Amino acid sequence: MNPEKLKKLQAQVRIGGKGTPRRKKKVVHATAATDDKKLQSCLKKLSVNNIPGIEEVNMIKDDGTVIHFNNPKAQASLQANTFAITGHGENKQITEMLPGILSQLGAEGLNQLKRLASSVAGSGMPKTTIDEDDEVPDLVENFDEPSKAEVAQKKEIEAAPSSGGKKKDSAKKTDEPKKQA
Repeated sequence: MNPEKLKKLQAQVRIGGKGTPRRKKKVVHATAATDDKKLQSCLKKLSVNNIPGIEEVNMIKDDGTVIHFNNPKAQASLQANTFAITGHGENKQITEMLPGILSQLGAEGLNQLKRLASSVAGSGMPKTTIDEDDEVPDLVENFDEPSKAEVAQKKEIEAAPSSGGKKKDSAKKTDEPKKQA
């Protein structure tokens, strides 16, 4: 045998046993559907139950990023202490999610947020100062005086004597004559 031909044969990959043909590369037919089926069968063995009504799931990492799932499918098995969250996950920075995520943070998350804020503040960003245009203007007028004048007017109206002591008859007069029995 020629040594070149021998090296060429050794370089080729034989998939399978003695009688199989030599192929250049191994073809793998793994799709997302088969992976999902395998995952669901494993979860079924753990006897997981669906948890309805979960709108979003946020998983906060140590480096300040958040894995955000919007309308995920959540499953849990309390006996196996296993939770499965499936859906489209997005990696976001914690600063992008800040207003809505504050209620979800625990004590540890708040401490991490404080550390992140201090690192951002110490990274050389200039501190913002209040411009004179942004300040609240000083009060020029006394707004209590007009309200005191209104109260005084109401007291005068209430204390004014009634017109001649006559009561006005508020009964309606009708044009129809009264029927006599």
